[in-house]
Amino acid sequence: MKILTKHLTKIVAASMMLVSSLTVFAQEDPGPEISRQALEGKRVVLMPMAMGFDLAQGWAHYIGREVSYWGGIFETRDPNWSVEAGSQALTDVIASKPDVIIVHNPDLRSYVKLFKRAQEAGIYVIQIDNRSAFNTDAFIGSNWEKLGELEATAALRFCGEGTSGKIGLIQGEQVNASSIDQYNGIMNIIDANDSVEVVSKPYSGWDATKAQEVTTTMLQQHPDLCAIIDFWDGTATGTAAAIRAAGKTGQVRLITTGGGEEVACKMLNEGTIDAIVSTEIPKQSQAINATIKTLLQSGMPAGTMQLFLYTHEVVTTKDDIYPGFCWSLEKNAADIR
Repeated sequence: MKILTKHLTKIVAASMMLVSSLTVFAQEDPGPEISRQALEGKRVVLMPMAMGFDLAQGWAHYIGREVSYWGGIFETRDPNWSVEAGSQALTDVIASKPDVIIVHNPDLRSYVKLFKRAQEAGIYVIQIDNRSAFNTDAFIGSNWEKLGELEATAALRFCGEGTSGKIGLIQGEQVNASSIDQYNGIMNIIDANDSVEVVSKPYSGWDATKAQEVTTTMLQQHPDLCAIIDFWDGTATGTAAAIRAAGKTGQVRLITTGGGEEVACKMLNEGTIDAIVSTEIPKQSQAINATIKTLLQSGMPAGTMQLFLYTHEVVTTKDDIYPGFCWSLEKNAADIR
């Protein structure tokens, strides 16, 4: 009996020590307080090329909700497609000393000096979607050359034996990185395949009306086109309208890229577009949010790190989509969490 009592006493004592150590460990977890001190009250400013389109609205929703969750301050600036207005807005933002600036570049060089000024002032700079010629603390977005290769590979599926092999391109702008790199990726694939050729490659200036005009001309000059690659689904609506007006829906296949908003799923289901490479804004925004928190908790001066986080992308057709595949601007607007 004495032996049993002795063993029970040891077991109880060991159990109490274990419970005590676990309690101390739980009480001493420094993570939440470290995170709170690094993030609470920090100010984050998003400046896309404009606020009135799906990519910008998506970023603002997903980033703004997360920043508010950890007690930060979130703001946006709207250059409304004007480089001059963007430069002035960015100058004013830097002077107000936020903790993080997130910028959607209009081109390779317009904001380079301002990025340097921001980092010298101790502000973290994150570039999204379109790179510039200057590497800041982080770039988050597409590997546009690889994305172009995916689009061209999709076009090859539609331009096989029995077709003309003629492909048209509706580019964005001559000085925009996503347009330049996307073109290079497309041509990597096209130049390696003797059965296809690019016969026309006008610019839309990211304007759907302009895209419709240049597509109409393209179809008149090359009525036997087998596919068109439009560099953004926002302008692909105009390209699709021109194809439809020419009576060539289903004959001239349309491939594009976009942020994955539900309009894209609708266009796929209706046959307005035949394939899309989606940048998946919700997932991209998760990477942006993680980067913001990493930079703010790092304690490292702005300009110390150069991070590159590329969005994983695949070609999507009508057969690939499923309920919930596309995100919704309307549902985001109704989300009050």
